[in-house]
Amino acid sequence: MRVLIVEDHPIVVSGCRALLAGDSDIEVFDAADADAGEAAFVAQQPDICVLDINLPGVSGYELARRLLARDADAKLIMFSMNDDPLFASRAIEAGAKGYVSKSGDPHDLVDAIREVERGGVYLTPATARSIAFARPDDRLGKLNTREIEILRLLAAGKSLTEIAWLVHASYKTIANTSSMMRHKLGLRTPAELVRLAIESRL
Repeated sequence: MRVLIVEDHPIVVSGCRALLAGDSDIEVFDAADADAGEAAFVAQQPDICVLDINLPGVSGYELARRLLARDADAKLIMFSMNDDPLFASRAIEAGAKGYVSKSGDPHDLVDAIREVERGGVYLTPATARSIAFARPDDRLGKLNTREIEILRLLAAGKSLTEIAWLVHASYKTIANTSSMMRHKLGLRTPAELVRLAIESRL
């Protein structure tokens, strides 16, 4: 089984490699950002992709969208330091078949890879409970995956022009989406949207 890990922290990549080293049938590849991850996906044709959500540049959500556009049957697992159930919900919405918290049991990742390889979906019981009981009035819950990605890039200080380039969309599309996001969230100005993005710690 070929596993691609897209993660920008070498220590985390080393930990994943060490964790999977005991399985002789697993071959691990890695990439440090979304562009390299997409290139590796095309070149290596992995069976499973493990994507960090908080990549430099565009996020794992955007990378998931790109990989699924290339192969609708791609088996993706997302992992993050963030235990907020919204992140796990967004991962599944983005097309991931599993979500693993970096702060959880390391063997959760192994279990997730095996379960997704078999065609299943993997969430820890704690994550599944968190999703089930997440607050329905959470403002970010009104946004779709692409909108969350734009919000994350706004929080990182990117302009609409830079965001358009990063997510492979036109400036007009991003500007219109930004306007619709403000309407959904009851915000009046672009500055209020940026403030929410920063406060949300995406």
